[in-house]
Amino acid sequence: MTTVAARLKPGREKAVLLRHPWVFEGALARVPKEAPDGALLALQAADGTLLGHGLLNRQSQITLRLVAFGAAPVDESTLWQDLLARAVARRGAQRPFACRLVNAEADGLPGLIVDVYGPWVVMQCLCLGMDQRKQHLAEVLAGLVGARGVLERSDSEVRKKEGLGESNGVLWGETPPDLVELLEAGPRGTPVKLLADLHRGHKTGFYLDQARNRALCGQLFEGREVLNLFCYSGGFAVHALAAGATRVLNVDASAEALALARKNLEANGLPVNPEDFLQADIFKLLRGFRKEGRRFDAILLDPPKMAFSAAQVQTAARAYKDLNLQALQLLRPGGLLVSFSCSGRVDPDLFQKILFGAALDARVDARVIHRLNAGPDHPLLLSFPEGDYLKGLVLQVEPLAPEAPL
Repeated sequence: MTTVAARLKPGREKAVLLRHPWVFEGALARVPKEAPDGALLALQAADGTLLGHGLLNRQSQITLRLVAFGAAPVDESTLWQDLLARAVARRGAQRPFACRLVNAEADGLPGLIVDVYGPWVVMQCLCLGMDQRKQHLAEVLAGLVGARGVLERSDSEVRKKEGLGESNGVLWGETPPDLVELLEAGPRGTPVKLLADLHRGHKTGFYLDQARNRALCGQLFEGREVLNLFCYSGGFAVHALAAGATRVLNVDASAEALALARKNLEANGLPVNPEDFLQADIFKLLRGFRKEGRRFDAILLDPPKMAFSAAQVQTAARAYKDLNLQALQLLRPGGLLVSFSCSGRVDPDLFQKILFGAALDARVDARVIHRLNAGPDHPLLLSFPEGDYLKGLVLQVEPLAPEAPL
């Protein structure tokens, strides 16, 4: 049971009453000196009313991350088991072979990401309180899902804001193999195979949040020549070619990513042409393609996160506009641009405005035919809009007539 309490300044309880899980340093009037960082503390309003319980870290601007709301007592001996069991239950008994099992704040477990790949669990601890409890969390997760092994991949830059460095390795059970094969629903009911590198791959080894979008884009790209930018391990390419795309040109800055993309095509019996895998600076490449007069029927843009703080949003917006402007100028009439942003600081409204500005400058009519986001295993908590990080638009593009006004 928690008895030590932090207290808010007068008038600072509104966000907590609205069930927002972050309490910033400036909202707190008092944090008990005897409480160590990482401790589970009660949180009181200025008048002493108990509002909830959260994990403390004085080194972070987010000083308290709430895991329970209201005046009910919290017993830490059962808290984590209960929260994890609820997260697993939300995905249902028939969850996919690979899916997000714990989505941090959206599942009441701030700073904790858990993905499951069949018998293998990969865990990221992005805040101090979760990091201190990771061994216990790994053991609980293993029991809940019948895992063979639990691997930690806590290598995100955000840990620095918590006073933490990187931490990787097996927390429980066996070591996962270098590559794990998973299946996704492909065209006409035929599954496609995809390889995930759990030890060195991005995130926890794969972009599970794009599963629905890969399948949709495969259908949209049938019969089209596709430019696949920031292709990573080629998941979109596999779906596109399996659905009948005439060609997919895959571009990435990483030779390792391109090598894995080739393996993914080979695993599905798809043609692997060396000229369809290009290691390049994508910004420079697009300008070169424009000078050459290259054209494509569809272009997919899935760049890495560009805005890590509010101060970086404007710089990121310029980069997104530049990428999309260049891409729009390479499309044939009637072409498709599928454009994503995974920067949570760039909200959906701003992202749409960025693409609108790019379309104006490219002198094209662009119509939104699909809005894309993360799959249902990556839920969004309405009281925590900051969790809405992935957004995408599918645009159908036609050139403006020469005499049309801007």
